[in-house]
Amino acid sequence: MNIGYARVSTGLQNLDLQKDSLKKYNCEKIFTDHMSGSKRERPGLKSAIEFSRPGDTIVVWRLDRLGRNMEDLINIVNSLNNKGVSFHSLQENITMDKSSSTGQLMFHLFAAFAEFERNLILERSAAGREAARARGRLGGRPEKFSEQDVKLLKTLVESGTPIKSIADYWGVSRTTIYRYINKF
Repeated sequence: MNIGYARVSTGLQNLDLQKDSLKKYNCEKIFTDHMSGSKRERPGLKSAIEFSRPGDTIVVWRLDRLGRNMEDLINIVNSLNNKGVSFHSLQENITMDKSSSTGQLMFHLFAAFAEFERNLILERSAAGREAARARGRLGGRPEKFSEQDVKLLKTLVESGTPIKSIADYWGVSRTTIYRYINKF
């Protein structure tokens, strides 16, 4: 059985084009979502996967309707294949079915692309952090207290002022006061 899955990112977008294509492909049941593909919990997709049985095929209009990134797509297709369900994308004309040699090859190619994509993201992130450091940006949250404030905190603590009173005055937790006193 062909089971369709259609998704648009917002309620303002229309599913008709996707649904028409899925019906032309003889999808007997079509599940839909009106939410971003970056959301892991998509009720329509979850229902489509739960509804599917071994030998079925989940069909989407385009690959990006199933997952936003390659890693997400691979995880979904892998869980489908483990269930004995194949996957087909109409626009790209790609079928992934790990029971065939071609399907296994396609799956491994997609997995390799997912790893490549992950590595590119890591490299770009590292380069961005390095460039920010070179411009003097250290990153992270700004310090709550200056060194002068910490000296005042220590003086207050040494004079017997309760930590709770100090924390209330500065509008921070007692843990924050202890952390700064011990840090400097």
